[in-house]
Amino acid sequence: MSAGEGDAVPADELPTGTVRRAGRWAVGNRDGELFAVSRRCRHQLADLAAGTLDENGCLVCPWHQSAYDVSTGRMVKGPHGFLGYHGPTPGYAALVLAYGRVLRLRVRRVLRRGDAVVVE
Repeated sequence: MSAGEGDAVPADELPTGTVRRAGRWAVGNRDGELFAVSRRCRHQLADLAAGTLDENGCLVCPWHQSAYDVSTGRMVKGPHGFLGYHGPTPGYAALVLAYGRVLRLRVRRVLRRGDAVVVE
């Protein structure tokens, strides 16, 4: 698959530990390793390009803190809330985590081309 228009970000805007939007993708730099995953959280469709990276290098959703393995797209931690509520939801979080493991984020290869980071 070739990169679509807008599926790139300037390399200087992607220092270690950051995530940015590149078209349909959330592109990040995990300790020098570049990654790209689809931008919509499997929980409530939050934009993962606004997410953060945790201490394990997982992409964390900005809304309810679901966490994703950026190598596989698999949800590894369920949400901490729903809609506008932020807090414990043990049964609900387990349900979302179960389907999030099946409905993974799409993962794409990322390359540095000159001054740009491009999603393949």
